[in-house]
Amino acid sequence: MWFDVLGFLVCAVIIFFSGKKLSFYGDQIAEVTGMGKAWVGLILMAAVTSLPEMMVGISSSMVLESADLAVGDIIGSCAFNLGILTLMDLFTPKDKPLFQNVSQSHILAASFGIILIGMAGLGIYLNENFVLIPSIGLFALSFAVVYLISVRTIYRYQKVHPQIQPVSTTTTHLSLKKIILMYCFFALIIIVTAFALPHFAEGIAQKTGLGQTFVGTLFLAISTSLPEIAVSLAAVRMGSTDMAVGNLLGSNLFNPFILFLDDIFYTKGYLLKDASDSHIVSIFFVILMSCVAIIGVMFPQKEKKIFMAADTLVIFIFYTINMIILYQLSR
Repeated sequence: MWFDVLGFLVCAVIIFFSGKKLSFYGDQIAEVTGMGKAWVGLILMAAVTSLPEMMVGISSSMVLESADLAVGDIIGSCAFNLGILTLMDLFTPKDKPLFQNVSQSHILAASFGIILIGMAGLGIYLNENFVLIPSIGLFALSFAVVYLISVRTIYRYQKVHPQIQPVSTTTTHLSLKKIILMYCFFALIIIVTAFALPHFAEGIAQKTGLGQTFVGTLFLAISTSLPEIAVSLAAVRMGSTDMAVGNLLGSNLFNPFILFLDDIFYTKGYLLKDASDSHIVSIFFVILMSCVAIIGVMFPQKEKKIFMAADTLVIFIFYTINMIILYQLSR
């Protein structure tokens, strides 16, 4: 067991620091090419920080043939990304709660995220096979369609309602070729590391008796969300909370899309149908936390009464209750 725990921790540390570097070079690509910060943040940065989830999902689906680990990682990552909002709020001044410093354009991303995660819950709940293409469920295919629609809709919204972008403080004298090479280098490190992560997670699940649903939702989700933590905390320290919140909500858009890719590699059956019904609990809490985030953006707190604002505190409470319920169900 200690070998699995050590291997898991080593992979997590590598993902954390590689994710931080990868995000830096992704930002530099946006600077050098002149691409819009908001658009790059939604597509490139969200996809970059979700790269570990993608590789863990593919590894869990194709190699381990474990629907529970694959689905648990994605749903758990969506929940943990919202939980990171609480962590970010701890680093903001008392008179400037987290959601007071972000634009209302994030409401659109959070709303599409609720639609996607709700569709995942429906796919798990229904026993019938809704098949459009052999070995790929209709709900899994719909994730790709809705994701593309959401990306186009948010892009059009940002063109009509452009946001003032903060001046970058991470200028570099590297050439575009050098930046892309470094970007690919750290991406490869994350891919290899994330591909090995489910093997250690499966060993922990078997030897502790906690079950793949709980291990996938908690341990795998947290470890694969380490790039989001690195990017978000760095953005908060630079005073760019708007970019940090956008990265997290953008990741929650991209994560359900990964379920579509996982279902392609899961040849044992249909991914959502074979996953445990316990994941519906996490989906329920992700929807609740997303709704609280939307309320927080629309009606931000003027100041923090305690160490965090009321909205982020509620999100933290919901996340904690979710983990407690999953632990009880796994016993």
